[in-house]
Amino acid sequence: MKDYITIIGGGLAGTEAAYQIAKRGIKVKLYEMKPQKYSPAHSSQNLAEIVCSNSFKSNLHTNACGLLKEELRKLDSLLIKIADETAVPAGQALAVDREKFSEEVTKKIKENPLIEIINQEVTDIENIINDGIVIIATGPLTSDGLSKEISKLTGEDKLYFYDAAAPIVTKESIDFSIAFYGDRYSQEKKKEETIEEWMERQEKEEKSYINLPMNKEEYETFYNELINAEIVQLHEFEKREIFEGCMPVEIMAKRGIDTLRFGPLKPVGFDDPRTAKRPYALVQLRQDDSQASIYNLVGFQTNLKFGEQKRVFSLIPGLANAEFVKYGVMHRNTYINSPKLLDNTYNFKANKNIFFAGQITGVEGYVESICSGMVAGINASQMLQEKEKITFNEKTMIGALAKYISTPNEKFQPMNANFGILPELDRKIKDKKLKYATLADRALENL
Repeated sequence: MKDYITIIGGGLAGTEAAYQIAKRGIKVKLYEMKPQKYSPAHSSQNLAEIVCSNSFKSNLHTNACGLLKEELRKLDSLLIKIADETAVPAGQALAVDREKFSEEVTKKIKENPLIEIINQEVTDIENIINDGIVIIATGPLTSDGLSKEISKLTGEDKLYFYDAAAPIVTKESIDFSIAFYGDRYSQEKKKEETIEEWMERQEKEEKSYINLPMNKEEYETFYNELINAEIVQLHEFEKREIFEGCMPVEIMAKRGIDTLRFGPLKPVGFDDPRTAKRPYALVQLRQDDSQASIYNLVGFQTNLKFGEQKRVFSLIPGLANAEFVKYGVMHRNTYINSPKLLDNTYNFKANKNIFFAGQITGVEGYVESICSGMVAGINASQMLQEKEKITFNEKTMIGALAKYISTPNEKFQPMNANFGILPELDRKIKDKKLKYATLADRALENL
């Protein structure tokens, strides 16, 4: 076994992993293809370049990402420390001066005598992984050459080149005076039942789908707001891949007012329990976790701005007070099918010498990427030193994210930190802020 650990990728996850490894007295070879080669979205020579928003989201204890940052601070995350040091005014959020942030990360990594930076694109990882531990942290814009290598490792059908994900809401925020459970056509069984008998049976049946019926007026209001909502402007290099693979719901709607009613919002096979009649349109939500605590909006891949998603989708009956734990996204993103490939330490099941970190694992967001880099770096170090790997408690946000990306899920999609992936409390708390504060306190106690 080599006496150093190789990291491929000098982004947020890769640099955090490098710091964690070097901190434990182990040498690191960090491969970063810049400035030899740039992705379509990168332009700076520095490590840990931030190409989108400069916000690391909320610092509040009662915010899931705020909790995650606090956990990382307690575990001596280099990048969160530098983010704090390079912060700019942003109210309750942590936002950074992106240039100073990247410059400071680069400085800290370069001045560490245990870290060697190799400015070279990696397109052949077979030699690197022979008798050595490697962390692949190449991010959502992994180069074509390395993507092919990762495909060989993981299987061609387990590498995704764009992220077309629907919004996800918490079950507890859905209005069940409107919503009801049931698969399409299962209601045909009700013909010989009273409404009360049918509803009682529905409660006992599989609850993998929640249905939200709409009348004509409700549908047309939603439709008009949807087709006029603001969208995110894609990079040129993203457009072809995304729109060939999956059509956004707002684009589909613009083909005609009834297009959605004959597509993802078709009401066929359902009756509204309140009227015993078929609704004008119907939105389905599909269970998105094993605990049945979060559900995604079926067929709602979208390119709307996040604020517009909250505004427009809250018009759907039953979602007026919906809590969105993840908004829909459609952008270029390379990620693996982690539930089949990784364990909850981000270790590759088929080859224990390999770890993955960053958005390529299916964690979504800056802080989440840093988190995965920390966990992979710590456990790669443990492995090299022939120590037992460290599994984080699932009651922590770090542990919950690790569990999410490693738990079998046929509809796996990238996920950011949210309270919906934490185990439920042992008691019901109606007040949302109090509930989140209690979950956060529990997480820090279990860290």
